[in-house]
Parts: sequence; C-alpha cells; structure tokens
Amino acid sequence: GNMNLIGEHLSKSYDQDLQNLVNLFLKMGGMAEANLTKAIESLIKSDVELAEDVIDGDKEINFTEQQLDDSVVKVLARRQPAATDLRLIMAVSKCGADIERIGDEAKKIAKMARRATREGQSPIGYHEAHQMGNFVQMMLKNALEAFAKFDATGAYQVIEQDSEIDAMYKSASRAMMTYIMEDGRYVAKVIDILWVLRSIERIGAHARNIAEQLIFCITGEDVRYQKLGANKDSAFNPAASHEIADASLDYQPSNGEN
Repeated sequence: GNMNLIGEHLSKSYDQDLQNLVNLFLKMGGMAEANLTKAIESLIKSDVELAEDVIDGDKEINFTEQQLDDSVVKVLARRQPAATDLRLIMAVSKCGADIERIGDEAKKIAKMARRATREGQSPIGYHEAHQMGNFVQMMLKNALEAFAKFDATGAYQVIEQDSEIDAMYKSASRAMMTYIMEDGRYVAKVIDILWVLRSIERIGAHARNIAEQLIFCITGEDVRYQKLGANKDSAFNPAASHEIADASLDYQPSNGEN
C-alpha cells in the first residue's frame, strides 16, 4: 500500500482522510484510463461492443466524481485544514474534474468509433489516432503514477510530453487536410477523424493539468503557464497574471487581448 506516501507532506491528523481522498481520485483515474484504452481500441479495431462499453461506463466515472466532490466537502468541513493539506485537497478536486473530462473525451471517441464502424468507414487517420492515442495513454498513466507516488519529477515529464502531443496533433491535422484537398469525397470521414484527434489532444492537456496540480501541491510552484524547454516562444504563453490563473481549468488563451 501507498499508505504513508503522503504522510511526510501533511499534518498527521489528516493522513487517513487525505489518503482516502487520494485513493478515490486514483480509482477514478484508473477507470478513465481503462475507458480511454478501450475507446482507442474500439476505433482501431472497429469494435462496436467495446465502444458501447465505454459509452455506458462513462456514467460510473461521473458518479465517482460526485463521490469525490462529496468527500472533499466532508474533509473540509471536518476541520480547518493546514495550508499544505488544503493544497492537496484542492488539487484532488481540480484533478477529479480533469479525469471527468478525459472520460467525456473517451466517450466522444467511442461514439465516433461506433458510427464509423456502422458506416463502414475507410481507416483514414487511424494510424495517427492510434499513435497519438497510445501516447496520451502513457501520459495519463504517468500522471496518475506520479500522483500516487507524490513524484514531482514524474509530473514534470508529463508536462514535457504535452508539447510532444501538441506537435503530433499539428502534423496529423495537416496530413488530414491534405486528404481533403486531394479528394473531396473524404471530407466527412476526415472531419470525423479530426474530432477524434482533437479529443486525444485534449486528453493530453488534461493529463498535463493533473501533473501541474501535483507540482503545485508538492512544491508550491505554479507551472501552468510556463512552457518548458524549447516552447518558451510559443504563442500559447499568456502572461501568468493571477486573475486568469484561476479563471478556469480549460483556459483558452486569447492572444494578448487581456
């Protein structure tokens, strides 16, 4: 058991409550991970039953998020938590929302897979979806493992990986546009797969959010708007003004209008 992992970071009286909270979050994360794997597989293998599994299973993730929210409120109500405890509680709460979104994206992919299979679609873009899908599965696994171990180094790796998935998404989207230009009959199919690729890219972003929350939890450092390494000059680098920092998890930078 990872019973004592978070103990050293937190006040003793809170150990059990907080560990239960983290365990519930990790359980929910595992559910989303399983659904994501099935969703990608249902697309690649044209497996309607597997797609149905994902679509039905999403309710359970949503239910678990409600349980997590309830637990957060109970833990907060039980006593005035210390600052580090509060950081963890808020991180778990925000990360729960990210997991719920990952579940939603997996469900979208499964719905698209179901439809594509029924219509007997040509596997345009399946290679890209498979490649990107495998990559974000690894990101999510890494993010959850880092959370389980309270491992900041692992979390930083997930952030690095997010810039890789961004690059993969851009190049895959370009490849898909070439199909459309070459043959107009592909338009509908390509648009479908573009939505799938978009969902996969979003899942990567949510995995990154989880990693960022964890780093904040462990170090107190807010890394949300720092692109690491080569991406410093990226367009998506809004000034980290703290009014916007807390605005929303799914923050879309508006290019310099703020």
